[in-house]
Amino acid sequence: MESFASTTAEDQRPHVVLLASPGAGHHIPMAELARRLADHHGVAPTLVTFAADNLAIPDARSAVLSSLPRASVATATLPAVPLVDDLPADARVETVLFELVHRSLPHLRDLLRSMSMSVAALVPDFFCSVALSLLGARCHEPRGGAARWCRRWRVYHALPDPLKLPGGVSLRAAEFPEAFRNSTGPVYGHLVETGRLYRGAAGFLANSFYELEPAVVEDSKRTVEKGTFPPAYPVGPFVRSSSDEAGESASLDWLDLQPAASVVYVSFGSAGMLSVEQTRELAAGLEMSGHRFLWVVRMPSLNSDSFSFGSNDGHDVDDPLAWLPDGFLERTSGRGLAVSVWAPQVRVLSHPATAAFVSHCGWNSTLESVAAGVPMIAWPLHAEQTVNAVVLEESVGVAVRPRAREDDVGGGAVVRRGEIAAAVKEVMEGEKGRGVRRRARELKQAAGRVWSPEGSSRRALEEVAGKWKAAPAHK
Repeated sequence: MESFASTTAEDQRPHVVLLASPGAGHHIPMAELARRLADHHGVAPTLVTFAADNLAIPDARSAVLSSLPRASVATATLPAVPLVDDLPADARVETVLFELVHRSLPHLRDLLRSMSMSVAALVPDFFCSVALSLLGARCHEPRGGAARWCRRWRVYHALPDPLKLPGGVSLRAAEFPEAFRNSTGPVYGHLVETGRLYRGAAGFLANSFYELEPAVVEDSKRTVEKGTFPPAYPVGPFVRSSSDEAGESASLDWLDLQPAASVVYVSFGSAGMLSVEQTRELAAGLEMSGHRFLWVVRMPSLNSDSFSFGSNDGHDVDDPLAWLPDGFLERTSGRGLAVSVWAPQVRVLSHPATAAFVSHCGWNSTLESVAAGVPMIAWPLHAEQTVNAVVLEESVGVAVRPRAREDDVGGGAVVRRGEIAAAVKEVMEGEKGRGVRRRARELKQAAGRVWSPEGSSRRALEEVAGKWKAAPAHK
């Protein structure tokens, strides 16, 4: 069982174990939470991850762990468990992650028993919720944002259509993740069990902040007063430091040459995939918009997948740029830059030249954009991203969203080039875009205040840390 650093029985700080499932989207916020607990709240954290080298899941474990201060944050990696051979070849990533955690529970139990310090709380992420049964004192950190996810779990067993959320947002059943809509699917049973465990949790740590979702946080407080659900504490945003990203990048060199607030940044995360047709429509839309762009191009999907749960999807060509339309790079040379697979996103978003972000609305990317004050063109692909996109556009007011053509809906909707160009022009120069840009600037300022001594997130996390310090520890 790989581990680094350690705490000692003489350490009087409450010892809290954070459990992060595989994937950059899970590791990054948990690592930032651990860092903040150690540096500002008198807590001794241990960040526990999984050895998932036998899975084709985009993973950032090594990079994340190496960025943590080993003197104040202990880390451990659970041993690999047999997993791949007995699962269906087409198993969804959610199924794989839930199974990985279930099969790793004996190793986690052994780790907890071996620790020299008693454990005050266990903080697992969404896919690790089954671990809540291991300790009596526990809090849970949902993968998504704020208490709207708590409301989702309060009604998981019977979703109304539409589902009304605080802040004036209505979600159609079709906008919820597929796993919530398919009660016969393999993931649904895990979701039901998660909902049951959530009700027994001591509380939820939400990677959001009050000013981003005030109506939702207030609604959560009312449910606590009624005794119907545990409290949610908005303690984010947990955003990577730009110092954790590579220092050299052609993307940054190119941005340095562009005018201020002139570039549309396009990226669908570490695992998002577009179809071949959608990739070409996006290229045409960016070209039609007439605006500068920086596009992180990933290999397109040759089937209906929107998530790269695998290496290369069977492609014979390993250069994503080869899938762009003929002549596109030449025609847009000078005002556009397409790069393969990766760019230092936090640094790109904080660059003065970046004006807007075409995003899949993964929650890490969303918070990085909010913290940088960059408005979004919301383009969800999978999982909870559609829910995020609806909230960001209709409640938070920091995004516009291009839509697929009506006759494309069902069987692989495609957002057409004209819609893409119109969305880019709107957020960059339109009347609605002016309001979105103003809202983005306001949220940037708010996000910068939440960690001040009297900031909302700092006070919320201090409240939780105080409960851990007062609670009896578990062994």
